[in-house]
Amino acid sequence: MEHIALYRKYRPKSFDEVIGQDHITKTLANQIMSGQIGHAYLFTGTRGTGKTSVAKIFAKSVNCLSPVRGSACGKCENCKRLEQENDINIIEIDAASNNKVDDIRQIREKVKFMPVGAKYKVYIVDEVHMLSDSAFNALLKTLEEPPSYVIFILATTEVHKLPQTILSRCVRFDFRLVSVDMLAKHLAKVFDKENIKYDEESLRIIASAGEGSVRDTLSIADSIASFCQKDITKEKTLSVLGTTDHDLILNFFDKLLDKDVGGVLSLIDQIEKEGKNLAVFAKDLSKHSRDLLVCKACKNAKEILNLPDEILERYVQQSARFAEKDLVRYMQVFSGAESELRYTLSVRLLLETTCLAAMLGYDVKKN
Repeated sequence: MEHIALYRKYRPKSFDEVIGQDHITKTLANQIMSGQIGHAYLFTGTRGTGKTSVAKIFAKSVNCLSPVRGSACGKCENCKRLEQENDINIIEIDAASNNKVDDIRQIREKVKFMPVGAKYKVYIVDEVHMLSDSAFNALLKTLEEPPSYVIFILATTEVHKLPQTILSRCVRFDFRLVSVDMLAKHLAKVFDKENIKYDEESLRIIASAGEGSVRDTLSIADSIASFCQKDITKEKTLSVLGTTDHDLILNFFDKLLDKDVGGVLSLIDQIEKEGKNLAVFAKDLSKHSRDLLVCKACKNAKEILNLPDEILERYVQQSARFAEKDLVRYMQVFSGAESELRYTLSVRLLLETTCLAAMLGYDVKKN
């Protein structure tokens, strides 16, 4: 049986299935139920947060004959027809490869034709920021005065590249990054349906690695499930991701605080021998510096970090030993090293130099 990637298999089919974007899905569902539907929408936000999925749900829902709480019923004649990939009433356009003025002129010509067997003709333009200046100008007139049966949904990850003239003609929705808690709960449901064994800590590690993106989280989960043969453990998850567990990170920062040069070099040697990505390790160090700063400076550290109580207590204890200025310096040093480590030929040497310089208070670039 052909394997279907988890992010494709569990793509939401109704507004209720979309996670972390209630401020958008409820608004769109209310517009459909009240009949107050706009002619141009702009969906912006980080990759994998649901822009294209919501656009497709909206396109089907506005054409549904009997929407359920604003979402397509999936049973009526229109819904069944729109499920077909080649339906002519929902047109998906990749602006990255169709970014010339002639491509937009073709759209202007086609919008004149009425929808076939549907109420609306919906154009979903993905990566719209990739359009050329002349293409934007060609799109402008159509956006301003489209036929009553046409809806445009523009999706982009880089809204700052869009002309103000385009922005002013669209109803804008900003998609947010999804919290670790929501991603972990979503993963648990997916794993349960797939009969994949897991532990709670693995869920949080995978959810954190997804960095707020549902698609990235499910893609990571897919590769880990394959590696673990559907029995996911914390150790196997850390091994696949190349990230470092809490114990090692806490130990490493103790060495930094104690100015234990030999201890720092030994731990870096251990990390490399375990096959971990040293650039990822630098990212983990930067994140840990930030987490310690949150523990030290914020009263609501528990809500911000979403860590298990026993881990949080260890973070709080360690943060008390550091000065805030040192933690800020660590954040700057390690985050700067992360990108350099990806391209340098001497990865280990650069990481060792960075860690020792941070520990001893040197400026690597000046000395």
